[in-house]
Amino acid sequence: MTTVGGGSGGVEQQMIPDSVSTSFIETVNGSHQFTIKGYSLAKGMSPGKFIQSDVFSVGGYDWAIYFYPDGKNPEDQSLYISLFIALASDSNDIRALFELTLMDQSGKGKHKVHSHFDRALEGGPYTLKYKGSMWGYKRFFRRSALETSDYIKDDCLVVHCTVGVVRARLEGPKQYGIVLPLSNMGQGLKDLLDSEVGCDIAFQVGDETYKAHKLILAARSPVFRAQFFGPIGNNNVDRIVIEDIEPSIFKAMLSFIYTDVLPDVHEITGSTSASSFTNMIQHLLAAADLYDLARLKILCEVLLCEKLDVDNVATTLALAEQHQFFQLKTFCLKFVASPANLGAVMKSEGFKHLKQSCPTLLSELLNAVAAADKSSTSGQLNKKRSASSVLGCDTTNMRQVRRRT
Repeated sequence: MTTVGGGSGGVEQQMIPDSVSTSFIETVNGSHQFTIKGYSLAKGMSPGKFIQSDVFSVGGYDWAIYFYPDGKNPEDQSLYISLFIALASDSNDIRALFELTLMDQSGKGKHKVHSHFDRALEGGPYTLKYKGSMWGYKRFFRRSALETSDYIKDDCLVVHCTVGVVRARLEGPKQYGIVLPLSNMGQGLKDLLDSEVGCDIAFQVGDETYKAHKLILAARSPVFRAQFFGPIGNNNVDRIVIEDIEPSIFKAMLSFIYTDVLPDVHEITGSTSASSFTNMIQHLLAAADLYDLARLKILCEVLLCEKLDVDNVATTLALAEQHQFFQLKTFCLKFVASPANLGAVMKSEGFKHLKQSCPTLLSELLNAVAAADKSSTSGQLNKKRSASSVLGCDTTNMRQVRRRT
């Protein structure tokens, strides 16, 4: 410790520490939305019986929402619904804040909120001792009031949950006072592409022409590297005609090659519709596969998984099968096999195309449906019915198809 001032002059001593550190106690927040469709069919399960959300991760731990249509406690005689958030990880003494919200579906924003965040200073964070520990409310809402409220629409409930995991971090002294700017390499390369300075290759794509730099393309794509600098490549070529990619898709791919960032899809397509977005990402994924752009392929797969619905899952599944995208294919099969999605998917135009273009996929889909049925409690009769309905034929024929493949 260094001291400044003091002595007989009466000047107060100033204590200057030789080193400093600061502990920051904060929360890592995340949220999950859980939709219960067919609420009326869940009534009568009996108290203590619950419907569980999918497991989600916040702050390095797994969590799940538990919804009790007839309440958690028999003493309440099914007068209330119960709602809880539970720790799903094998962990001990996790301190966290929670918020459970029943969403107002009228658009008025009058949500039913029970929040631990608002009273965090009163009692501190809640501690979950072990896997399965819960926080929530046995009497979250009176059921008679719920069933005449705007929280139910089309027999559907929407629950929003926020978890804030308490974390502590220690920050020591900063060694430098100069702020390091963020990398702008991608923007610099994009400016080079847009300016066409130094370009040595032109691509004719439909009615459009795009210029680029062979060295940059070769650095990013093994296909371009082989085409320009491989043993049988041609480094003297200055023009290439692209026939199997749309101009907007090729332009988006070029932008990604230079910046490593996906351009604004809505700006490129000129549409804000979800179907246009999905369609372009599907085509961009095929182009990324053609030129072996690994990161772009994964990025497109992630976006397609996020935007997956009953209208586009069949076309996405066909694309995954055609290009052997295993993770995307597995995700699509699981989505289709879900009892909540199966019927609607089978009625879609995409499913009709899927049956014609990828017939071998149907046996895999049957296996996925059987696996989904096996994990449910619907019984053996429902298993047979849902499995056979995938193809509109009996399962004996499907077993024959599976043996031939």
